[in-house]
Amino acid sequence: MPENFVKTEKLDSAYRLVIVAAKRSKELQRGAPLRVESPARKHTTLAIQEVKAGKVEFKNLDKRVPGAVVETT
Repeated sequence: MPENFVKTEKLDSAYRLVIVAAKRSKELQRGAPLRVESPARKHTTLAIQEVKAGKVEFKNLDKRVPGAVVETT
């Protein structure tokens, strides 16, 4: 579980933060530009910081279906 998780309107659980950050981390590994300034160098750390800062847009495609896909943009 990520440290200092704060529930927001979009991030309803720490698990959603982890899922969205994992997808963003893959984008960063493939060369996507950073959206936040940070001394961190690890893609996972940067991705979590971006999601928590609200710099990564995502939507839950269907909350009623278990295992619904989360799309990042």
